[in-house]
Formats: sequence, C-alpha cells, structure tokens
Amino acid sequence: MLYIIINQPHIYLISAIGGLIMNQKKYTDFCTQCRKYTEYDIKKTAETELIKNCAYTFTFTAAFCRECGSEMPLPGMINLNSRERDEQYRAAEDLISIADIERLMDTYRIDSTPLSSALGFEKMAIARYLDGQMPSKEYSDIMKHALASPEYMDALSEQNREKTGEAAFQKAKKAAADLKLLFDIPEKMLASIAYIFDQMQEVTPLMLQKLLYYIQGINLALFDRPLFVENCAAWQHGPVYPKVYALFKDFKYSPIDNNLFVFLKGTRQALSADEKNVIDLIIGTFGTYNGKILEDVTHNEKPWQDARSRCQADAHACTIIESAAIRQYFQTVSKHYRLDTAEGLMQYIHAQLAAAGY
Repeated sequence: MLYIIINQPHIYLISAIGGLIMNQKKYTDFCTQCRKYTEYDIKKTAETELIKNCAYTFTFTAAFCRECGSEMPLPGMINLNSRERDEQYRAAEDLISIADIERLMDTYRIDSTPLSSALGFEKMAIARYLDGQMPSKEYSDIMKHALASPEYMDALSEQNREKTGEAAFQKAKKAAADLKLLFDIPEKMLASIAYIFDQMQEVTPLMLQKLLYYIQGINLALFDRPLFVENCAAWQHGPVYPKVYALFKDFKYSPIDNNLFVFLKGTRQALSADEKNVIDLIIGTFGTYNGKILEDVTHNEKPWQDARSRCQADAHACTIIESAAIRQYFQTVSKHYRLDTAEGLMQYIHAQLAAAGY
C-alpha cells in the first residue's frame, strides 16, 4: 500500500511497508535552515542507540537539503523511521515481525484475542504486539513455531481449547489440517498454484485441476520433462491431482478464497523463466474457459480416455494417467499445432471444442 502525500510544490509517496519513492519531477520541500523551498536528496543514515544497556546501529531513511546539507523533516518521515527501527530491532533480536503475526492470524483464520488464548498467552497479548509492543523471546519463538508448523499449532489449540472458545478452536483446527495438506504438495506444484492465483482473479477447484494438467502436458511437449513429480488420476470429471483436490474440495464449484496461500508468498520463485512462460501460455488460453468446458476438452483427449477405459464406468476415482502417455499425446499434438504460442494453443482448443460438440 502506498500513501500519497501532496504538499505543494512537491509530491511524493511513502510506502506503508517502509521506503521513500520519489516522484521523478519534483524533489523539493521547505528547508528550515535556508528558509525556502529547496531540492533535496534521499539518503540512508546510520545511528547507534542504547536499548537496555545494549548498543544497536539502525539504518534510517532521511532527506537532506542540496543547498545547506541539513536534514529536512519531511511529512511521514517520523513514522517511516519508527517502522524502520522496529523492523531492524526485531531482526537483531530474532523476534517475530508484526507482518508475521498478521500472517499467523490470517493463516489460522483467528482473531487476536482467541489467538492469544490458543497460544497460551494473556488474552490481550497479540493485540499489544500488533500495536508495537515487543514480545519476549519465548513468546516470539512460540508464534514463529506456530506459523511454521501446523502440528505444533494444532497441539497448542488442543491444550488451550477451553480458553480459546469452540468457534475459534474449530477454525484454527481446520486451518491446521489444511496446512498439513498444503505441506504435502510438491514444491513445483505449490509454486505453480501460487503463480496461477497471482495472475487470475477467480479460480475454481475444477479449473485449477485442468490448468495444472495442461501446464504439465505443454511442459512435456516443449521441454520433454514433467514440471510436477506427482501423477494425475483419471477421475470422472477429468484429470485430477488428488492432493490438490483434498486441499480445495470444500470449495466445490466456487472460486477458491483461502488464507492458506499467505504461506505461498515467495514460492513462485521456485519456477524457472521457461516454467513461468508455460504457465502464462496456459492461463492466457485454457484459462479463458471455465472448468466445465475444460473438463469436456480433457474428455476428448486420448490420455484421459485410455486411463478411464481401465475403470468401472461409475468409478469416481480411478487409475493414474501415466506421464509417458501425456508426453506422447501432447508431443503428437505439437506436430499439428504450435504449442509454444497462444495462437497455436487456441487453434487446438477450438478444434477440441468443435469435436466435443461446442
């Protein structure tokens, strides 16, 4: 989030997470030493402070007049420096950040008061930490452990169930169970899901399954290697990755809206440029259709058809679709369509839709 501060004759932006971003046209403000508006430069300064008999050196953002060299107190700078001091002190003492405490609340879908009780703290502790009070190292470590380990959070919730309240307890317990499923999904698949969620506004579980299948197929066709280590299965509604299904099954046919994915921030870094390009291609082509249409397209393709032929007609879940079968099919398709281009993929999709009766 950016706060826009306008104080003529200058305009500048101060980031809510720290850092000053200057407008490229005007770098001026009133210098109290020169007694006039002057241009200024933004620099980093270092200051040493004594806190509880320990010396800490903090780096702060500051503005300096280009004419007299004195520091200029820009609007918003005090708040920015306060955040910088807080973040650096926490890092130096290995204390949990406010952002991570907020992530903890989002992840387990629980407000500050019941979270305090679930962790075994005094009931207003989390609220005070969010307001800037520093937690003890012991309490900080408990919060970090809860953020990193759903098993640990689950155990704490059980231990403090009576203090937490049943509704909050059930929310936290469900979130912990979902996190266990999340951690069981391979890294590349998690990174791909996170990237899809970043790029698309609405994704249903059915659509997500089909996008992952086509990402795998096109990656096999273009680079002759799978992106995911997990096999998909030939279910009634098309190819399905069972662990992904288990994670999102509660959403049924609704768009996925899940705070679990605060955990996925940064996981997309596990994707290479080529892998991101493949995902972008799939999002820009297959991702323009809803999950039901994509299901019908997969039903018209050989990998799913061959796998389902080995199943009972009414079987919901059945055998896996071999990676070799997916590779062979899409490499054959690549002889007729340019699968490395959006135009080629759309031509393929249109042909499949026509064959499916659309």
